[in-house]
Amino acid sequence: MSESESTSPPAPARRLRSALYMPGANERALVKAHDIPADALILDLEDAVTPAAKEDARARACAAAASGAYGERTVTIRVNGIATAWHRDDVAAAAQAGPDAIVVPKVDSPADVHAVERLLRDCGAPERTRIWAMLETPAAILRAAAIASASERLEVLVMGTNDLAAELYAVLEETDPARPGAPARGPLLAALSACVLAARATGRAILDGVYNDVRDAVGFAAECRQGRAYGFDGKTLIHPSQVEACNEAFSPSAAEVEHAHRVIEAFEAAERAGAGVATVDGRMIENLHVASARRVLALAG
Repeated sequence: MSESESTSPPAPARRLRSALYMPGANERALVKAHDIPADALILDLEDAVTPAAKEDARARACAAAASGAYGERTVTIRVNGIATAWHRDDVAAAAQAGPDAIVVPKVDSPADVHAVERLLRDCGAPERTRIWAMLETPAAILRAAAIASASERLEVLVMGTNDLAAELYAVLEETDPARPGAPARGPLLAALSACVLAARATGRAILDGVYNDVRDAVGFAAECRQGRAYGFDGKTLIHPSQVEACNEAFSPSAAEVEHAHRVIEAFEAAERAGAGVATVDGRMIENLHVASARRVLALAG
């Protein structure tokens, strides 16, 4: 097989730079989200909701998801985990609301995906309602590729880095004073890479985990750059103030767009001339570079 060929399906070019968690029990926050420029909204029934407020949050989030008030944004509902008392009712209500996807925490195996898929089908969910699987345990990391390929209904992998760090007993080092803003996720990088590999091997999108300190804009920007460098499509967020910086970090720059145009033009000119090779800035251009350039332009558009 040549370097220009690949057996892996292409990762989706759907724009998912920023996915903002919004507490499902907070009516004001759900309304405010109408004007937040996140690519995706995750209306949360899990961590952001106390046990006493679960049923109210479920009703509010499902009504919001069904309202059509969020325009072109991807609207999802994060249900409670499979092992909880709220899971079945959450999925049943979400199935009737018909969001773009349900986000399922603590997915540990293909069997978990199959169970959610069956429940969605049994509850009459429309085909458009996809599954986003959260990978946040050691078991999930070790089975990431099997989880990603478990169902055609599974569209996105979502990293749950807080839970993963806790389950690994990982100590995330403090930022080096000599390198302000340097990401401090060394113990997680092997797991992050493994999940990106699983996403790319199966043609799924993948979102990086949250950044907890909403006051640290420098550290947040650095972690966004790290996530993009590792191959993530975007990042999950916990505060609206993070959205614009995240969108910028995961969007092609003007220089990248200009370079992509030149790659495509050089390659097509070489083909028309019957030349066996094209170069841009002294570097050889192959099919794989053209495919990457087209993806850049698709994301930019």
